[in-house]
Amino acid sequence: MIIPVILSGGAGTRLWPLSRAMYPKQLLPLFGERTMLQDTVLRLSTVEDVGPLICVCNDEHRFLVAEQLREIDAEAGSIVLEPCGRNTAPAVAIAALLLSESRPGSLMLVMPADHVVLDRKAFAESIESGKRSAEAGKLVTFGIVPVTPETGYGYIRVEHDADHAPDVRPIAEFVEKPTLEKAESYLASGDYFWNSGMFLFRPETFLAELEAAQPEMLASCRSAVQHAKRDLDFLRLDRESFEACPSNSIDYAVMEKTANGVVVPLDAGWNDVGAWSALWDVQDRDEEGNVKRGDVLVHGVRNCYLHATSRLVAVVGVDDHVVVETADAVLVASKDRVQEVKAIVEQLKMQDREEPLIHRRVYRPWGSYETVDQGERFKVKRITVKPGAALSLQKHNHRAEHWIVVTGNAMVTVEANRVPLAENQSIYIPVGACHRLENPDEVPLELIEVQSGGYLGEDDIVRLEDNYGRL
Repeated sequence: MIIPVILSGGAGTRLWPLSRAMYPKQLLPLFGERTMLQDTVLRLSTVEDVGPLICVCNDEHRFLVAEQLREIDAEAGSIVLEPCGRNTAPAVAIAALLLSESRPGSLMLVMPADHVVLDRKAFAESIESGKRSAEAGKLVTFGIVPVTPETGYGYIRVEHDADHAPDVRPIAEFVEKPTLEKAESYLASGDYFWNSGMFLFRPETFLAELEAAQPEMLASCRSAVQHAKRDLDFLRLDRESFEACPSNSIDYAVMEKTANGVVVPLDAGWNDVGAWSALWDVQDRDEEGNVKRGDVLVHGVRNCYLHATSRLVAVVGVDDHVVVETADAVLVASKDRVQEVKAIVEQLKMQDREEPLIHRRVYRPWGSYETVDQGERFKVKRITVKPGAALSLQKHNHRAEHWIVVTGNAMVTVEANRVPLAENQSIYIPVGACHRLENPDEVPLELIEVQSGGYLGEDDIVRLEDNYGRL
């Protein structure tokens, strides 16, 4: 049986301002109706003998990941929460440790959650090609058949070996991102593939290789699993053990050191969507070469990626550019320099601004809220509560709140009183009062919250009870 291991821990800073630390690219619908995480899981529908998946994600994203998997009826054997980022090797080691105990002898298919694969049939055929080698104790990676002399990817050089099937080639070496001249020679030789970051192997095989190459890393991961705790539907790794784990990629930690690595070619319309120009590459374009998402008008515009999320975006006389609009930020960049977007993100972080972290709309396990106006001593939010959901029982030490129901029905607890509210009704929550908001209906509840007080930060919340373990 193949157990998918979905790696969903990245931040995707090069796709700012859509991708942010609290809502990264793998959780966004950047290519079609589904999010990239959902597309990654649904891609497995063409693969035979697939078991319940393991998803390794950032602790801050746990409810978004769980909700997105629920929306597509994905069977999750475990959602593992990393208390901090430690790159791909420890994440894969954690999954391998879990599987070696629960499903010994299975194969684990490691896939990043933020890649595009257009041809699912070819994807499934490549996995089938690699199964026999993986079952025989090889570490299989999937090498993307290059179509251009790409300088933004790492490469894998393969050996010619008559003892191997033509669709399984021994690894000769991993090569860092090359110059254009070298990339052109790689393409011409036919011996090089783009490094996809996807793998297939037995968990026991990977753990043995990791033990030989990185024993300290494996010891930390073992401790993190042994002292992990169940939290609702999640497996929360032990923080102290995982923080002590060395940070390294699976390539550097294992694949570049092993003598058992092989490559299976993958020609399936793959793209790692590492920058805005990559999204332009993989999406349908109009007769002028433009990709337009949202409310976009153009005049004299060619070969551009244009994305509007909250208002009309009009673009005139521009070629080969990216324009991305969100409710609180607008990015304009030359398409050949979009890799430098991360420099803007670094500037924002140095200024201690919120734009690299969150959107104006912030998602919570019970729903979402969006700040629509704020000023000195006041803030106005639009709050949406999912059917049957409830906020924590809480109080605020510095602010009062006034709630006005726009659509749906609410049940509000204020101290010892429970008050039902219908549309157009309101209630006042004094400073320091214990209160809770619930949606008892089967339709979303929307309301306007007006905060007032001397301090309106999100950390002015004292949770007394919570359905989502956030005390």
